Amino acid sequence: MIYKAESIFTGYEMLHDHALAIEDGIIKRILPAAEIKNENNVNDLGNILLAPSFIDIQLYGAHNRLLSVFPDAETVREIVRYCATGGASWCLPTVASNTYEVIFKCIEAVKDYWSQAGKGVIGLHVEGPWLNPIKRGAHREEWIFSPTIEQAIELLEYGKGVIKMITLAPECVSKEVIRLVQSYDVIVSAGHSNATYKQGMEAFDEGIHNATHLFNAMSSLQHRSPGLVGAIFNHQKVLCSLVPDGHHVDFTAIKIAKKIMGNRLFAITDSVTETNVGYYQHHLEGDKYISNGILSGSALSMYKAFYNLINHCDINLEEALRMCSTYPAMALQMEDQIGVIKENAKASFIVLDRDLRFVETIS
Repeated sequence: MIYKAESIFTGYEMLHDHALAIEDGIIKRILPAAEIKNENNVNDLGNILLAPSFIDIQLYGAHNRLLSVFPDAETVREIVRYCATGGASWCLPTVASNTYEVIFKCIEAVKDYWSQAGKGVIGLHVEGPWLNPIKRGAHREEWIFSPTIEQAIELLEYGKGVIKMITLAPECVSKEVIRLVQSYDVIVSAGHSNATYKQGMEAFDEGIHNATHLFNAMSSLQHRSPGLVGAIFNHQKVLCSLVPDGHHVDFTAIKIAKKIMGNRLFAITDSVTETNVGYYQHHLEGDKYISNGILSGSALSMYKAFYNLINHCDINLEEALRMCSTYPAMALQMEDQIGVIKENAKASFIVLDRDLRFVETIS
């Protein structure tokens, strides 16, 4: 199949009147439209913008099915379906702090989804329970703990090949455990942390290069105590997610953070779903979710995040696209496979009309 479009954004540059040759789900060639000769399998998309599909590395459920409450392949499918309606063809379903029993069931849910030829799920994001209870947010305190080597191995062995990312508080987890997690090819992200600036910088110097939802559930930037936010700002290797819904973070704060962090800042939805069972009972209030009286998740889609970055944060089109695709791929160490349009990358695209309205995903 050859896809032709008026504009194609590769993640690096904007091309006009170009086409993509796709074979077996892989991009084989990027060529000027004028070079297409007598092809029968050309899909001319017309006056649209084709860009890399969005990637959401943190969301907990969809369509009234929270993964921790309904840990099965059906819930994973609903999460993938929700993501696709917002331009994201790739995601990390997420489970917040819970018992190992529940986390194991979530691991099995992803395995079952994959066994049924399910697509779009890169792995599981385990957010907690190795957090700082002081910065637990909506997480249940009784499940939060600092793991021993044995407890870490138990989780990592069960989740081998499924767990892609673990959010933890680096000041509450030993260096030995963090190195162990990384030895399983699991990405460590610092979050729900009350780390000092010094603790944060040391953790980042020692190989943690991701952080979870900037400003939320972390020690703040103060003039005498820069905290984890200050460490994220100052450490040039750290990428950090952010929830651009105007509730988790004020849009002006996003503008400030973007000026400081540049290509190290990217978007997530942190989205949940309405549920009245289980501990994490999320209820929609306006365009945000509340659990036990605390802000617990967003009602964002990745397309809405993209829209907000442009319209409320003064971020230009190309950079907003990168924040929803290329930079999340960098955080996952997958920037050669997804989040970009280039030869040998996966063929996965979002289609926007000339007014930047979402049309569809192609993958």
